[in-house]
Amino acid sequence: MPDSATPAPTRGPLSRPIMAGIVTALVGFTSSFAVVLTGLHAVGASSAQAASGLLALSLTMGVACIVLAWRYRMPITAAWSTPGAALLAAGGAIEGGWPAAVGAFLIVAALILLTALVPQIGSLIAAIPPSIAQAMLAGVLLPLCLAPITGLGANPWGVAPVVLTWLVFARLAPRWAVPLAFVTATAVIVIGLVTGSGSAGAAAVDPALLLPHLELTLPTFTIGALVGIALPLFIVTMASQNVPGVAVMRSFGYEVPWRPAMLVTGIGSALGAPAGGHAINLAAISAALAAAPDAEPDPKRRWVAGVSTGVSYLVLGGFSAAFAALVLLAPAAVIPAVAGLALFGAFGAAVQQAIDDPGERTPAVVTFLVAASGMAFWGVSAAFWALLAGLLVRGVLHLGRR
Repeated sequence: MPDSATPAPTRGPLSRPIMAGIVTALVGFTSSFAVVLTGLHAVGASSAQAASGLLALSLTMGVACIVLAWRYRMPITAAWSTPGAALLAAGGAIEGGWPAAVGAFLIVAALILLTALVPQIGSLIAAIPPSIAQAMLAGVLLPLCLAPITGLGANPWGVAPVVLTWLVFARLAPRWAVPLAFVTATAVIVIGLVTGSGSAGAAAVDPALLLPHLELTLPTFTIGALVGIALPLFIVTMASQNVPGVAVMRSFGYEVPWRPAMLVTGIGSALGAPAGGHAINLAAISAALAAAPDAEPDPKRRWVAGVSTGVSYLVLGGFSAAFAALVLLAPAAVIPAVAGLALFGAFGAAVQQAIDDPGERTPAVVTFLVAASGMAFWGVSAAFWALLAGLLVRGVLHLGRR
């Protein structure tokens, strides 16, 4: 019998977890959609294809949130793979172009599904030292995180207001720092259009493209895309999103059903890939917004926040084309600056985890430097070579040790 001295959790109005879900979606979407669009453009997507990818991701992760939260009565939330999008942005175009990238996205979806069906795959990912996986991510993120700094030199009048907004609200309201920096960027874009100093891309925006639409691409499968995109994207998504997402939920007393979560996100990734979605996964950082006591004092009712998050993502998906148009309309360096600011937290966390263990520091440093170099051989991106180099150095240094 429960202890009669233990007070029952206070229940607030149902509007509280609903609002928590809306905030979760707004923060998650506006904080990183620029990273997603940057990544899709980098691997060959046209403006229409990138907008389609953003819509596909919004729809699939919205449905995933609703299905998981409703079915398991937990505030489980899904998200697009922001580190994965950063990896795409750092890797650049590949042999085979956009169809080959779409093929890589499908392979990632298949690997996520296999992780649900074959536990050994999850064990294989877990066998990669966290220091090396995080060092690879940190090296991938470094060039993107430099964008606000280099942007101040390239376009100070456009980038400075964005950086200052981020700095002020990083002190006053950290959760809203990046979303409000995006609002400032939007204001900069509008002012540029009004004064005639905006991007030349404004003339290329067809009003019809502002309507949300899905543009399907027939995938092709190449070795370069498999090794250079699919494998690093899968590793980053698992190590930096799914595994931490489970840990965040556990910290609030929820045990995420691993296999169903991987099945739902894997199916969602597979459905979204032909339309340009690179991958969806369990939310990590933003998961706390829906799962924490601030969302709802009663833990048994916080699942409402998960459903609300999903519905909000579906609504935001309706504006995906308009968000994509902002990238075309933006003056030089403004959108990359927003994307870089959005990745500061992920970069700091990755660096800390990479060098936390002194015994793993040298392999982590090698991994970081190779990933940050951006070098590519035989059409394979630096992320793969960084992982390979880190594991090789670690193997040599640990040779003969127990």
